[in-house]
Amino acid sequence: MARTLCQLSVELNRQLGLLVHRSGKIESVIVGDYSQIMIPQLGNVRASGGRLRGLRVVHTHLAGEDISDEDLMDLLFLRLDLISVIKTDADGLPEKMYSAHLLPSVHEGKNWSFLKPVHPANQLESFEELIAALEGEFALGRKTSRVDSREDRAILVSVTTDQKRQAEESLAELVELARSDNIIILDTVLQRRNRANPRLIIGKGKLADIMIRALQLDANLLIFNQELNPSQIRSITNFSDLRVIDRTQLILDIFAHRAMSREGKLQVEMAQLKYMLPRLSSRDDALSRLTGGIGARGPGETKLEIDRRRINDRLARLTKELKKVSDERYRRRAQRRKKDLPVLSLVGYTNAGKSTLLNTLTNSDIVAEDKLFATLDPTSRRLRFPTEMEVIVTDTVGFIRNLPADLLQAFMATLEELKEADLLVHVVDVSNPAFREQMAVVEQLLRELELGTMPVLTLFNKIDQVEDRELIQQLVGKEGITISALHQDTLREFLVQAEGIIGKVLDKNLRK
Repeated sequence: MARTLCQLSVELNRQLGLLVHRSGKIESVIVGDYSQIMIPQLGNVRASGGRLRGLRVVHTHLAGEDISDEDLMDLLFLRLDLISVIKTDADGLPEKMYSAHLLPSVHEGKNWSFLKPVHPANQLESFEELIAALEGEFALGRKTSRVDSREDRAILVSVTTDQKRQAEESLAELVELARSDNIIILDTVLQRRNRANPRLIIGKGKLADIMIRALQLDANLLIFNQELNPSQIRSITNFSDLRVIDRTQLILDIFAHRAMSREGKLQVEMAQLKYMLPRLSSRDDALSRLTGGIGARGPGETKLEIDRRRINDRLARLTKELKKVSDERYRRRAQRRKKDLPVLSLVGYTNAGKSTLLNTLTNSDIVAEDKLFATLDPTSRRLRFPTEMEVIVTDTVGFIRNLPADLLQAFMATLEELKEADLLVHVVDVSNPAFREQMAVVEQLLRELELGTMPVLTLFNKIDQVEDRELIQQLVGKEGITISALHQDTLREFLVQAEGIIGKVLDKNLRK
């Protein structure tokens, strides 16, 4: 077979290649040009988890060149069992076959190893035994030897131009987001660059290291901390068979899992469709790896346009339904105003402790977890102050830095509740080292929602989790009140000040 391949290659003056399954079956024949071949998309022959793909590539070289960097990149990114090159002489006869395979760990700075060159007719060693041994070594290095195949096992990647501290804090937040979505986190990668690679966002060499790490750890998902444009998703998925998502889609997925009310589900679906629309593609399966949904089933432009029209039609219906929900919510607010009950709204960064505070204040049992975005659907409860004044306390969805614009827009109907509040209570997780940055994010979003002029009372929560309470008290004591939402006795000063502010607001409204 090797001789025939070489003869045809010389006659055509093109490199020829064979894609060979581990069973010995030839999956496809590849026709290249004089200097290279292009391995086709391998979407139908997927690697299982972190295993090698079960395919090897054998192709000719006409100019006597060795295994090229492009060959090694194919070996790495496609998780091939083996890459083999047969050097062909001018008469169309094979000289020797040169092969390389991946290594379970880096050796002398390389992720691959070369086999001893051999004439194809003298190849006696069993490739199957070699690959079986390699996969056994890869398995030994995996942290997750036995996991549920339905669980996502991810490597988190952040490529940023931020300073080191900001970059580390942002990556730590991505870890919490992934944890909130029940994703198994195998490793994190942080790369600081002067500017992001416009095509891959990350350097090709670094991406190669990540692919080896994914193979060693049995990862099936890459999560990027930065939002990827459609071109970047396509480029990265062309290099890898792993699913690739970005921070925005991770947040959307969390919202999709947590939304319980009809309104919340409508809002999340709208945001997901707006995110998906520009990422539809007719020429590759990047979206199928991304979402497994619309746009991944048809190769033709007609199918693509049908998908786009369906999404736009669905968005139009969702807009109408959300308008009805907004009107219903407005009527409920009007009825509440007739009862002359003031409204106190809790706002803050996600996981700051707003739901816990509401539970403690009103003896409620609203779900409050140590996860980001544990609360999506707004909740209201009555609270009686010590002087018998009654107010409505509302809990809203938490904010986060770089909140997807489409998601913010979709939840605008919910956030309209804040405009009816008499007092905003900004809950801050003071135990978080980045609490100042989180405060700034919330304040900026309030300004974007045109709420910057409303009365705000700041609560520095989780003081019970701070080592040096006196230092924190000195730092923030003049800006607000330090509390622990878990302990009722720390909330007395807050209740007194909140009642005083609401009383002044009500008196001001009466004088108008």
